[in-house]
Amino acid sequence: LTATPVARIAADLPRAARELAKESGAAVVLKDAHTVVACDGELFINTFGNSGMATGGSGDVLAGIIAAFAARGTDKKDAAVLGVLAHALAGDAAMAQHGNHGLMASDITEALSQILP
Repeated sequence: LTATPVARIAADLPRAARELAKESGAAVVLKDAHTVVACDGELFINTFGNSGMATGGSGDVLAGIIAAFAARGTDKKDAAVLGVLAHALAGDAAMAQHGNHGLMASDITEALSQILP
């Protein structure tokens, strides 16, 4: 989505997120061990979640959660922040149930019912 080399982004996720958000006017979510959200000059760093979430499809689940919040009329910043938090908490719930190794994206999706009413 950007011409910036991945290594430069990974070297300083908060800076990269701020720059991308400022340039695009979008809420920017950069997923790593700690997911970073930048929007409208604000920066949020999520410290929940676990290494088992580094699995194929987990980012798709995150995108779907954010999109669902946005579809309900939540503004872009809150949709991104709430989506990241719900995703991480669901990942932690899934890990408690299934363990860290072999965690699947579908486990995160199923755990959402424990996180969101």
